[in-house]
Amino acid sequence: MKVDPLGIEGAWELVPRQHGDARGLFLEWYKAEALADAAGHPLDLKQANMSVSAAGVVRGIHFADVPPGQAKYVTCVRGAVLDVIVDVRLGSPTFGRWEAVRLDDKERRAVYLSEGLGHGFCALTDDATVVYLCSEGYAPQRERGIHPLDPEIGVEWPAGGAPELSAKDTQAPTLAEARETGILPVYEECRAFRASLARGGSGGSGGN
Repeated sequence: MKVDPLGIEGAWELVPRQHGDARGLFLEWYKAEALADAAGHPLDLKQANMSVSAAGVVRGIHFADVPPGQAKYVTCVRGAVLDVIVDVRLGSPTFGRWEAVRLDDKERRAVYLSEGLGHGFCALTDDATVVYLCSEGYAPQRERGIHPLDPEIGVEWPAGGAPELSAKDTQAPTLAEARETGILPVYEECRAFRASLARGGSGGSGGN
């Protein structure tokens, strides 16, 4: 498995080796050692999610309070999505910047984003099926969101100007509004939390 850092600190793209013949193919879509080498600590898996989306649906931009945040390992097992990572960490050198990686059932790439980063995707096909491994379980009181069409961020969603959003995402604040209300994670606190994980600590999550 090839693991490459993205331009936003704390995010990586992972490309598996696929072995195919007349019967089909085999690949390792998640490899704990490879991810731990890149991230500096293993993924403490707490929950696995799956979503199925129609073409043009946008989900996100979502993140969680740090600590403990919610790191995610994301891949698309059917169809294709444009997966988007947004740096919403106050004080980060790349604050407000976004990067996109196409995830599909051909190259079978994955992305890993560490605690404090925003995440979203746009379904490029019908029945686009995304699975993701999470470092923490779902906790509504810690879940946050940024409006995916916020012009300050300027994500170039392939669905154009009218992607299909959930009611929750439609009502999410802009990046500026989230900054004013104090819900954004702080870059140095996110780095300190990740460092605690590298040392084998709980990072102050209090268990979950």
